[in-house]
Amino acid sequence: MAGILNIIADTMHNFTDGLAIAASFSAGHAVGMSTTVAVLVHEIPHEIGDFALLVQSGFSMRSAILLQLMTAVGAFIGAGVGLLSSSQSQSSAWVLPFTAGGFIYVATVDVLPTLLKDTSFFQTLAELLALCFGVYLMVLIAAFE
Repeated sequence: MAGILNIIADTMHNFTDGLAIAASFSAGHAVGMSTTVAVLVHEIPHEIGDFALLVQSGFSMRSAILLQLMTAVGAFIGAGVGLLSSSQSQSSAWVLPFTAGGFIYVATVDVLPTLLKDTSFFQTLAELLALCFGVYLMVLIAAFE
């Protein structure tokens, strides 16, 4: 069951990645390229982890690879929705905030509690400082963009 849920979640995740890439290119070529590189960099370990989870859930290596390729279709659909919405001036304003909000939600609700579980005070402090530094970098980039 965990494997099936992972496939659904990964497809939705890839959909938002596609949205982010398409919407960022509508904001400018430099923004689009930096978003594409950021998505690719975070997708490599993410897809490896998803592959391992599928294999541990009982899927064969071949079917796990095929299922991972099928979840990538979500990125193409998301990119299509993002490109279609970017052609309309008012509807494109929701795409980048929607995807950024989704990423922040995942970081704060899913990843952060996992990081804070069973750690020392200094490890927790370092992780919170890293999160704050990441937010600061986003604000800095937005200010100088």
